[in-house]
Formats: sequence, C-alpha cells, structure tokens
Amino acid sequence: MSHPALAPGRVAVITGAASGIGLAAARKFAGLGMKVCMADANSEALTTAAASIADLLESPENVHTRAVDVSNLGEVQGLKDFAYGAFGEVAVLMNNAGIGGGGGLFGDPQRWRRLIDVNLWGVINGVQSFAPEMIKQGTPCAIVNTGSKQGITTPPGDVAYNVSKAGVKVVTEALAHELRNIPDCKVTAHLLIPGFTFTGITAAPTAVKPPAAWTAEQVVDFLLPAMAAGDFYVLCPDNDVTREMDERRMLWAAQDIIENRPALSRWHPNFAEAFARFMRSPR
Repeated sequence: MSHPALAPGRVAVITGAASGIGLAAARKFAGLGMKVCMADANSEALTTAAASIADLLESPENVHTRAVDVSNLGEVQGLKDFAYGAFGEVAVLMNNAGIGGGGGLFGDPQRWRRLIDVNLWGVINGVQSFAPEMIKQGTPCAIVNTGSKQGITTPPGDVAYNVSKAGVKVVTEALAHELRNIPDCKVTAHLLIPGFTFTGITAAPTAVKPPAAWTAEQVVDFLLPAMAAGDFYVLCPDNDVTREMDERRMLWAAQDIIENRPALSRWHPNFAEAFARFMRSPR
C-alpha cells in the first residue's frame, strides 16, 4: 500500500535534491515510475545527481532540474511554473532544502538570517507557491516538509537551526489544519522528522558514516509507509535512538512548562538524575 499521490506517471518536486534525503527521495520516486523535478541551489551537484537518476530510467526526459534558492520567493514561484509547464501537474512537493551551522544565540546575525531564510522561509515559500495549485487539481497529492527533532526538543548549541526547524513544525501543522478544512481537498501534509542521518549537513564529504546514523535512503524508506498510513508526524528512529526514547525526551521537554521547571531542564545539572530516572521509567 502506498499514498495515492505516489503513483507511476505522477510528478514529484523535491528541493535540496542534489544530495542527502532529497536525492534519496528523488531516486525512490523515480523508481516508483514517477516523474521528478529536482531543485537545488548547487547547480553543478544537481546536474550530476539528476544524471545518476536519468541513467536508471527508460525515459530520461522524466527527470528535470532547476537551480533554485528556496529563500527567494520569486525563484520558488519560478520552480512552480517550470514544473507545471514541464509536466502539467504536481502530485508530491517535498520541501527539503536546508542548511546547518547557524551557531549559538550570540552568533553571526547574517548567518542566522541566512539559515532561517533557507530552512524556514524556503518551506513557507514552497507551501505558498505550490499548495493552492495542488488543491485546485482535485487529485490526491502530498506535501512533505523536512523538520528536525531539534525543532521539538531544542537542545542547547545550534540555536538558529533549532529556531528554523521549530518554525517548520508550526508551519506544517498549520498547513495540515488548513487542508483538512477545505471541502473535498485531496492534499495531505506530512512533517518528516529524521533522526541522526548521514547527509551533507551532518558530515564532511570524506567522512565515514557513524554506526549510530541512518542513511538518507533509510529515512525515505521509513517515510513512504508512514505517508501511506496517513501519518502526519513521521518520527524516524536511528541506530542508537528508538521511538520510545524520542517520545520520552519530547514528553520531558513539554513538561518543562507544565512542571514550571527551568528552561531546557534536560541539560540542567540539578535535573540530571531526575531526567535519567524518567528515561528509565515505564510509560
């Protein structure tokens, strides 16, 4: 069983498609017989990635590329026009483009702005540009936005990244609410929440995948049946962290407010023992 948008001959648009989860998704969609429109800011890497997919297909013309900076609304609108002009419809939109390394709270303001422009505004631009047209189609469609566990538990350190991914969660939740309240709407929304994944964001190109990390392909393989099941929150484990561990961490984070604990108490020395006990306790 698969999501009805994932069908041979239908069209998937993926941003951040030159590497990592985006490239893995493009390969998977193409393998299902879909036409794919791959977008990325790195045009050279995008050309190489698209060629690797086209070589596997009987109809290489079913893979199109577009160099796009998702932080630029005009360029994302151009991507929408390009995709509809080439294929006539869009069944799947995967707002996946992202960058890391924003740094701490008092880090470089320009780096902060760039990270939020790409990670958060890139998703907003994608949703606002594509969703109205996808709704009008009246056909089964899906919008997948790539979030992060860091946008939920917000660990200390890379604050700018946390902020951007927290925003993606809020935007995607709002999208799901809007879609389900539109009469006869056949578009679904999904928040992809990867675990530790070996991608260009998490590792240098020459690095070896850590045993704890999943591959991008594993993340996409986890995503597809979750979409088929109608899941909104697609919470991925990895080789070190189980779903139960994620649930406990997220529950603790939410209870900081309810229990009036210090902010980010999971990392507060006075709560170290309490958190350890909580993680060991049954649900």
